[in-house]
Amino acid sequence: MLHVASHTFNPFQENTYVVHDGSQAILIDPGCWNTEEERHLENWLTENALTPVRLVLTHAHIDHVFGCAWAHRRFGLLPELHPADRTLYDGAVQVARMYGLPFEPGPAPGRDLVPGEAITLGADSLRVLFVPGHAPGHVALFSDADRFVIAGDVLFQNSIGRTDLPGGDLDTLLTSIREVLFPLGDDVTVHAGHGPATTIGRERRMNPFLR
Repeated sequence: MLHVASHTFNPFQENTYVVHDGSQAILIDPGCWNTEEERHLENWLTENALTPVRLVLTHAHIDHVFGCAWAHRRFGLLPELHPADRTLYDGAVQVARMYGLPFEPGPAPGRDLVPGEAITLGADSLRVLFVPGHAPGHVALFSDADRFVIAGDVLFQNSIGRTDLPGGDLDTLLTSIREVLFPLGDDVTVHAGHGPATTIGRERRMNPFLR
């Protein structure tokens, strides 16, 4: 069984996720951007006796990659992401400069994520879903067995991802939600990149952007 823990970091209030099986963990979208937040996440991992073994990005906007350098320095992990988001990842330094934020560049990415592949953790797995629209290489991570999806910035409680950033497209985003996320099932818990968790069913019925 997989467990999901969230930690909210950085000025953008981004949700960093730790998906774990009780001993090993996958870090997803590490947003910790200063020493205090890095220490918080490391202490939490130590207190829960968890060893991070993979670093996965749903997409490469700056608020989701602040902690990649720390994760590599501390655990030797290389970020895994869809190749269509490599340009965003490589441009994070310039984006940080534009916002006037300190930023330590992360390591060169490791392997590319392939839509449909399984990211394994012990006997469990997450399936990679391709859900562009907010970012060109955006993916979501779905656990069929445990009925949750790490959705990044595609679908939120009562909202959807913004599409006014480079590579965004509203029609593409809506198609990703309706044709990829909605068929997962109304019971599936959606862990979003910002804000509280929700469910597919709730957003199908109540999300004003999807009626």
